Parts: sequence; structure tokens; C-alpha cells
Amino acid sequence: MSQENNIGVAVVFSGPSGVGKSTVCRHLTSLLPGFHFSVSCTTRAPRPGEVDGREYYFLSREEFLTRQAAGEFLEYAEVHGNYYGTLRQELEPRVLAGEDVVLDIDVQGARLTRQALAGKPDLAAALLLVFLAPPSMAELERRLRGRKTETEDAIQRRLANAAREMTAWREYDYVIVNDEALVAAEKLAAIVRAAHCRCALMRKEPWNNA
Repeated sequence: MSQENNIGVAVVFSGPSGVGKSTVCRHLTSLLPGFHFSVSCTTRAPRPGEVDGREYYFLSREEFLTRQAAGEFLEYAEVHGNYYGTLRQELEPRVLAGEDVVLDIDVQGARLTRQALAGKPDLAAALLLVFLAPPSMAELERRLRGRKTETEDAIQRRLANAAREMTAWREYDYVIVNDEALVAAEKLAAIVRAAHCRCALMRKEPWNNA
């Protein structure tokens, strides 16, 4: 979505692996057309079917570190030997131009993003941290097993990571329990619509739009 004369909304969307973030985001696009989904950078190799600029921007390790040294990343981390990060250009200029942006990043990335924007009042006001939680750990395990793409060790590792991530839910502005993806997306859309009414995101009086 884009709002003329207003600052956009930056949604940091986190939750454990298997909770359904991608499905909720797909529903969100039908409820709020025009949302920009931030594309992260990574140094890992593309998987079959992945397209540069769609799933990720695939960078060499050298290019990633060069861009990191130049301050181009809003947040980044090294995970299992590969770097992942969000470019500032994916969020900052878009939000300041009135566009809404959603970032699918983990708890550590959410913390770093909040820190990075703390000194920028307009962008800090635009930031919404939303945590997507499963109805229960048993349901999360059922969803992970339902993928039929993970080894038992991988499932247990993801469940352990999920339990750790979920302890951070109070660091977020909102929490949504994903019982049903469309309902969760409707709740997320309601949060975004309410955020558009924030005085801090309005550059002029809303009654003077002529």
C-alpha cells in the first residue's frame, strides 16, 4: 500500500519456522494490495527454482562484506556459515515515500532493526514489530512434520529454536496466534490499517488533502 503525503508502515514479521509466515503474507497481499515484501541478501547458493531478486539477492561473500562495511545493511547475521541481511534500500526510502513494507526476519534481526532505526524518528514511528505464534508447540511440530522435507534431527533443531524464539514475544508490539492463516492475515491487516492513523506518520493535516 502507498499513502500520498504520509509515511508508510514498516512491518517486521517474525515467528518460528513452520508457523506459517509465508502463507499469512500471501493472504495479506490480497487484503492490502501494493505491500512491498523486502527481499533479503544471502551468500548461500540458490536452491533449485530460486530466482535472484525474488527469493533472495544472491551475493558473493566478498560483495556482502563490502556492502556491510559500507553501511548498506539495516541488519545482518551469519547463520551456519552464510551471511543473511536486509538492505536499507529495501525499507528506508520506500517507507519515507509512503510505501508499506514487510520484512520477514528472525528475532535477532528484529532487535537489530529496532536499534538501527532508533535514531531516525520518522522510521522509528513507522516500525511495527509483529510476532506470529503457533496455537501450541504440538501444532507447530505437526506442521513441520507435515512438510515431509526435514530429517528428524532437523525437526528437533527447529523445535528447539522455536521454543527459544517464542520467549521473546514480549519484545514485539503485537502477537498473533496463527490458528488459521486467513484470519491471522486479517488481524495483521487491521494492525496496519490502524497504524496508518498514527499522527506521527502524517506529514500534514489529514483534512487538508486537496
